[in-house]
Amino acid sequence: MTQLHDRPVATDAGDVSDHDLVVARTVHPWRWIIAVATLVLLAQFVHGLVTNAGWDWGTFAQYFTARSVVTALWLTIQLTFWGTLIGFALGIALAAARLSQNPVLQIISWFYIWAFRSIPLIGQLLFWFNIAYLYQRLSLGIPFGPSFVEFDVNSVISGSTAAIIGLALHQAAYSAEIVRAGIISVDQGQLEAAAALGIPKRREFFAIVLPQAMRGILPNAANEVISLFKGTSIVSVMAIAELFYQVQVIYGRTGRVVPMLMVATVWYVILTSVLSVVQFYVERHYSKGALRTVPLTPIQKLHSRIAALPLSPRGATR
Repeated sequence: MTQLHDRPVATDAGDVSDHDLVVARTVHPWRWIIAVATLVLLAQFVHGLVTNAGWDWGTFAQYFTARSVVTALWLTIQLTFWGTLIGFALGIALAAARLSQNPVLQIISWFYIWAFRSIPLIGQLLFWFNIAYLYQRLSLGIPFGPSFVEFDVNSVISGSTAAIIGLALHQAAYSAEIVRAGIISVDQGQLEAAAALGIPKRREFFAIVLPQAMRGILPNAANEVISLFKGTSIVSVMAIAELFYQVQVIYGRTGRVVPMLMVATVWYVILTSVLSVVQFYVERHYSKGALRTVPLTPIQKLHSRIAALPLSPRGATR
């Protein structure tokens, strides 16, 4: 029997160990050229932001935290919150109806989604804003029978309420499809295994279906929330003093169009970034069952890089 021994491979130049081998690095000149060109363009853009007087950063600083702007921003946040909360609650119900075995619920859910995805959002908002033109008074009671409570529509459905109703009903149609897509993405075999083990339907949904469906729901749901947040600017057609409308009022009075648009833009960027951070941590929570190693947070990455530095206590060589 031949016995193998660990030893370096003999070559014409003599015996060479693994430590003497040198790996040639691949040179990518185009990467450096593109990187330098990008940095130059970025430097030019930043230089223009600083030196171009047309940006009028003084007016920007004056109105960025003005009381009227902050109040309008708070209204925008409220519209986003209620539109998201009501929209996704109704969307979950629509998704459940679409996936049910009841043909009546399936048809109603499908028709709702088809209708509200077909009608432009601005049309829905204007319809609810002018609902009093069709119905001056509404009542609650027995269908086709006596009514117990009556109220005036104009006194109940204000401009903000009409905006919330329009945004929520519009959001529900898209949320229903997002939730339905996440639920049907779960492997059917797992549901069959849960049924074979006698797991109750409620526990099956919350322990098996929902954690896996959330990984497919969250990215699209976060996109919808961010789109709704920016889409609230469309309610300006209803003369509701949200962020974009208030900015329009100010630059209509002062003539400072560019700096006021930058005020709205920067606030949108800030709050969108906050929503993106929340999305990252929620997705990280629900990825625990799918990934061997949960992605590090930015703070954890920073700590690990600091610890790897030669001068750090952990990274120092003894």
